[in-house]
Order: sequence, then structure tokens, then C-alpha cells
Amino acid sequence: MMKVVAAAVLALGLSSAAAYAQACGNTADGFETWKSQFRQHAQSRGLGQRALAALDGTRYNTATIKADRGQKSFKLTLDQFMERRGAAQIVRKGRQVKQQNAQLFAQIEKRYGVPAGPLLAIWGMETNFGGFLGNQNIVSAAATLAYDCRRSEFFTRQIIAALQLVDRGDLSPSAIGAAHGEVGQTQFLPENVIKYGVDGDGDGHVDLINSRADALHSTANFLVGHGWRRGAGYQKGEPNFAAIEGWNAAGVYQQAIAIMGRQIDGN
Repeated sequence: MMKVVAAAVLALGLSSAAAYAQACGNTADGFETWKSQFRQHAQSRGLGQRALAALDGTRYNTATIKADRGQKSFKLTLDQFMERRGAAQIVRKGRQVKQQNAQLFAQIEKRYGVPAGPLLAIWGMETNFGGFLGNQNIVSAAATLAYDCRRSEFFTRQIIAALQLVDRGDLSPSAIGAAHGEVGQTQFLPENVIKYGVDGDGDGHVDLINSRADALHSTANFLVGHGWRRGAGYQKGEPNFAAIEGWNAAGVYQQAIAIMGRQIDGN
């Protein structure tokens, strides 16, 4: 039986963020000291041995820091962005994947009111339909950014959430994801897995890496959590575009999801 995982222990992440924002550092030198202190805090807040062992195994991730420092604002036009991201190929493959997984997408639309198109556009844009989930250790990436001073408070919430997922058996300590600790086939931050993750295949776990059903149910649930209304349009200016805005802050990215989704859905 499918179930939506409750947004448990969110207060833990908020209090942790406040406590550890002051202990940050901008080089690898203080990471092990920070990790030792953070371990004590995590233990005092009830995180179990699996989570603590995962934290112990983290390493300062220079690739994550490089990616974080190298982020650029979107300066492309919509047409340029869609061409660079291979929109035509995503639409073509998205139609095929929709047909191959018709029962799954029908089930999702019945449950959440979210049609296949925008889900497939997100899936295709984020990981090429699960083809590339990233190349960094998720727990180490989240820990590195929690320690780093630039956005310590935000990423302290992410490492706490990632450790919660490890504790409950929904994330392997060795799991690989994107540079900022994003998880799975549609690239959820760990905190959003806690908030919106769904056991779509009914196996008792929320596995956004290996289960496309979990990943797609969770993505639909995320959109519902950001105001998606059953039966309303999702193009720019229509009610459900606001839910797509919740997925990504870049305007061209939002519009690309809406346009590709419409093309995949054939309307």
C-alpha cells in the first residue's frame, strides 16, 4: 500500500541550522572538527547509529564546493535555453516513456491531478529520465555545504534530512547524487524527500534513486504541495504555473517545463 511519508522532525533541522551556522568554515581545514561537534549534536537529537556512521564516513567534498562557487545565473533566452537543454529530444523521448508507462502515469494523475507531461519534462530535464543522477556522494555533499559558510543554515537542514533518510533505511550512505546533495531521478534535496517523498511502489521505502514510481509520485506530490490544482492549466499565466515555479527559481527553466509538458501531453 502506498503512503505519503510525513514531514517528521522538521524542527530538528531548524534548530540545528541555527546552532551550527556559527561553526562554519571556508576551507577543508576545520571540517573534521566541525564533524565531530556536529556528531554529538546529531546524537543528542536522536539520530541513530546508521546515521552517525554515515556522518563519520563523510569527507570534505571539493567538487561540491567548486560547483557551488561556479553557479551562474540564467542569462539565456527561452529559445536558447531549450535548445541547449535538448528540449526536442526530451519531448520525443518523453512521449515514448509516457506510452511505455501509461498505467503508472494514469495512476499518478488519478491520485494527484498532475498529468504526465510536466512530470516527464522535469524527469527529462533533471536526469535524462534517470540516465544520470550525479557523481557525488550525497551525504558528503550535504555535510560539506552545511559546514561551508556560504549557506550553512540551509544546508544544515539538508544534512539532518539526509541522515534521517539513512536512519530509516531510505538512503544508502554510499548513495550518489548531484553536487549539492540532490537525490534521485528528479533531484530532490533531502529535506524535500522528507516533506514530499512517497512510497509509490508500495515496498515500504521511499527510494527516489532506484524506483521511478517513488520518484514520480513524489514529484507530483511536491507540485500538489506547492499549490497544484486538479484540472487547471499549467502554462505561464495559468493557475498551476505557480506550482512549477516552486520547482526551480529560474524563469526559463519554469517555462521550459510547461512548454515541454504541453508538447509531451499533446495539447
